[in-house]
Amino acid sequence: MAAKLRKGDDVIVLAGKDKGKKGTISSIDPKAGKAIVDGVNMAVRHVKQSQATQGGRTPKAMPIQLSNLAIVDKNGKATRVGFRMDGDNKVRYAKTTGDAI
Repeated sequence: MAAKLRKGDDVIVLAGKDKGKKGTISSIDPKAGKAIVDGVNMAVRHVKQSQATQGGRTPKAMPIQLSNLAIVDKNGKATRVGFRMDGDNKVRYAKTTGDAI
């Protein structure tokens, strides 16, 4: 099955504590159905000091469920993703505008 959301896509969060926030997907785990989005679902991790790095509290983006994300179209609105054949190529398109992604 083709992936509706991919690494590098601009997305908006539909549900949860970060509802309405926008970000870019940095990585996806399709088996778990989760993605890591930059600046969304942040948690504080405590890092122990070593000779090479400074210790302290560092923010880290945690995975978020793919069902809570929607791709952003050219108008900046959340949209669903569809698939169609463009010649011999299968392309993703935004259902609100009809534009290829």
